[in-house]
Amino acid sequence: MNVLKTGLLLSLLTVLLVLVGQLMGGPQGATTTFVFALLMNLGVYWFSDKMVLAMYRAKPLSEAEAPQVYRAVREIASRERMPMPKLYWLPTATPNAFATGRSPRRAAVAVTSGLLELVNEEELKGVLAHELSHVKNRDTLVMSIAAAVAGAIAMLAHWARWGLMWGGRSDDRKSGNAAVQLVALLLIAILAPLAAMLIQLAISRTREYGADETGARLTGNPSGLASALEKLEAGVRARPLDGANPATAHLFIVNPLRADAIAKLFSTHPPIQERVRRLRSMRL
Repeated sequence: MNVLKTGLLLSLLTVLLVLVGQLMGGPQGATTTFVFALLMNLGVYWFSDKMVLAMYRAKPLSEAEAPQVYRAVREIASRERMPMPKLYWLPTATPNAFATGRSPRRAAVAVTSGLLELVNEEELKGVLAHELSHVKNRDTLVMSIAAAVAGAIAMLAHWARWGLMWGGRSDDRKSGNAAVQLVALLLIAILAPLAAMLIQLAISRTREYGADETGARLTGNPSGLASALEKLEAGVRARPLDGANPATAHLFIVNPLRADAIAKLFSTHPPIQERVRRLRSMRL
C-alpha cells in the first residue's frame, strides 16, 4: 500500500510540473518541462549519493574507527542478503544518520560522531536498521527524485513571479489574454510550490513510517529504535546540524533542523512522538 501511495504521489508531482510548464509556456512549455524532468531524474539517479556525501563532507568510516557500526550493519545486511553498503561519518556533535544511493549495490550509510557518542548498542542497531530499510526499499532514490521535482516546481514559481512583474508574455498581451495569463502566473507563483511541498512531505513521511516498521522487524527490537529516536530528537534540538540544507533534510532519520511549532507542521518527518508510539505498540 505504501509503495502504491508513493508511486501515486510521485506521479502527481510530475503532472504538477508539466501543468506548470503548460500554464507558463503552452504546449511547448509542457514538453520542455517534461523533458527537463526526465533529464533531472537521470541526474539524480546517477549522482545524488555523491552530491549529498560531498555536501556534508562525509568521510569514509573504517572498521577500526567504529567496529560496533560495522558489526551491526554486517549482521543485518547478511541476514537480509543485502550487499554491504559503504559507511561514512560526519564530524559533528549533532546526533543523526542518513542513507543515500540509487540501489542496494550503490548504497552508502552515514552516521555522525554525535550519534556514536549518544546511543547504546541496541539503539545504534535500531538506527542502522532504519537506514538499511530505506536502502532495501529504494526510498533514498524515491525521496531524492521527489526533492528534485519539487525544487524544479519552486524554480518555475520563481520565474512566474518575475513574469508577474513584467505583465506576462508579450504574445498574450497582444492577443488580449493578458488578464488570463496574469491570473495563471499568480496561481503558479502561490499555489504550485505549496502543492509540491505538501506532496513531497507526504512521500517523505510515508517512507519514514515504513522504515521505522521495517527497521524494528529487522532487529526484532522496536524499543531500541524508539529510545534512539527520543534521544536523537533531544540531541538535535540542543545542537541542530550546522549547514544543513532543507532540500536534503528528508534523508536524515530525524530532521536535522531546529523547527518552531509552525515549521513542524511542514516538516519532512512525522512527529517523533507518533513514531515512538507506533514502535512501542508493535507486536513482533
